[in-house]
Amino acid sequence: MLVIRMARAGTKKRPFYHIVVADSRAPRDGRFIERLGYFNPLLPKDKTERLKFDLEKTKAWMAKGAQPSDRIMRFLDAAGIMKRPKRNNPETAIPRKARKAKDEAAKAAAGGAAAGAAPAAAPAAPAPAAADAAPAS
Repeated sequence: MLVIRMARAGTKKRPFYHIVVADSRAPRDGRFIERLGYFNPLLPKDKTERLKFDLEKTKAWMAKGAQPSDRIMRFLDAAGIMKRPKRNNPETAIPRKARKAKDEAAKAAAGGAAAGAAPAAAPAAPAPAAADAAPAS
């Protein structure tokens, strides 16, 4: 499958991304088919040099079946080419302590139900004595 995604370039702590069309099995920074533009996140958002993106080539690759990544979908939505579906993750609004408590309560309920059902299904066999298992010298 073809994907339109970003490949990282630049140095340590100075990110710079190339927007490329690649096979989905290729490494992130590895082999690609064609470069469509670049993205420099270090520049201010009002600078035009922050994002350069060949929209005509992108449309052509999407017509051939290339799927854009989430970040590329944002760029396309801002350009008015493709509509990005709205996402809703209500779990992020819950504070971390409350999420942990909820997860632990769910595990305890699931663990209690499984533990309560196991003894009724089959009685446990007595364990062999340690003296019987070890040979005498």
